[in-house]
Amino acid sequence: MQTKLYFDTNHIKKETKDSLFACVQKESESIGYYNLPNQDTSEILAYADGFDENIEHIVVLGIGGSSLGAKAIDEFLKPVKKPKRQLHFFESTDPINIAANLSAIDMDKAHFLIISKSGGTVETISIFKYIFAPRPQSENYTFITDVDSNLDKFAKDLGSKVFYLPENVGGRFSVLSVVGLLPLALAGVDITSLLKGARDVKESFFENGHLHTSLLEKAVFYAKHHTTYNINCLFAYSDTLKYFSEWYVQLWGESLGKKQRHSTFHVGMTPIGLIGPKDQHSFLQLIMEGTRDKSVTFIKIKDFEYEMFIPPITLPHLEALDNVNGVAFHELIDLQCTSVMESLQNKGDIPLDEIVIDQVNEESIGGLMYYYELLTSLVGELIDVNTYDQPGVEEGKIILKKKLTK
Repeated sequence: MQTKLYFDTNHIKKETKDSLFACVQKESESIGYYNLPNQDTSEILAYADGFDENIEHIVVLGIGGSSLGAKAIDEFLKPVKKPKRQLHFFESTDPINIAANLSAIDMDKAHFLIISKSGGTVETISIFKYIFAPRPQSENYTFITDVDSNLDKFAKDLGSKVFYLPENVGGRFSVLSVVGLLPLALAGVDITSLLKGARDVKESFFENGHLHTSLLEKAVFYAKHHTTYNINCLFAYSDTLKYFSEWYVQLWGESLGKKQRHSTFHVGMTPIGLIGPKDQHSFLQLIMEGTRDKSVTFIKIKDFEYEMFIPPITLPHLEALDNVNGVAFHELIDLQCTSVMESLQNKGDIPLDEIVIDQVNEESIGGLMYYYELLTSLVGELIDVNTYDQPGVEEGKIILKKKLTK
């Protein structure tokens, strides 16, 4: 992974960066996601290796952090690597969505992963009840939950396999835990390489590699200007990153949109996920000429692998576009990205930075996700919020439970 900042960082003092790094080092001793790249995956790999070969569909019943990360990785890899089994994600209580998803699954060749930290997730358990009622056999299900949770007790009574969430790993930071690794391993994803990509980023940051300074400076800039540039746009130039953008929106929004720990102020930066070049023809206008309240990160892929060229033909009345003749599509999309970046740089008042990942593979996406988890933690520390809770989400759940009880 290569990164480059296009905004001024000369004003950022070394003492500020050192202090922030020390805080995150201390936090890594208690917050579990930091150490996930170094975990032992032998139980997950053994389970996947011995899994029933007749199963063709892995159905994930989970919502938010229990599904978005695995879905992002699956959708990122799927265009270049045919999955061993199809992954399906039930994330909504929309009956049209449930019916459509079920119609795409051969239920006799399906296995269900039920993911809920406590077993109290209304959406997950509601859909599970609908699926479980006509097929209550224990071998159809694997559960991922906390030790001794109500869902754990149910699974043990049923006689199904249970995996446990690691300590102090919140849902939106759980993609590199069993929550993401188990369904991905069953789909044939190389989870060892996935964790290696994350580990490379971790080592680069914590051992003073090339990402150390750029991550700290980016976080300090974001935090210092979070009231001015309070919208953070991620502009990814590959359709494979569409669901990664959704994952980022949850991670960024739910982690940083809070009341400060030591004041009564409400803070946060609104995340926007964009895909280029499609969104050049819509949202870019707002960035270019709208209110100066947005920072933009461009994500590019260095090697698309596919060599596809635009045929050198002339079309009647369309001769003006002969300038694309013979150009490779991977060159074209890179030129589109760099041209947009240059146009925004020319404005002089829009903070930009760039992330370049090597290829569409497990290492790249593992590293990219860990990079964003680190960035989220750094910014959260600086804007004085509890990055790992979500009281605003919990309040709505409490009201829903009261309504359901009535």
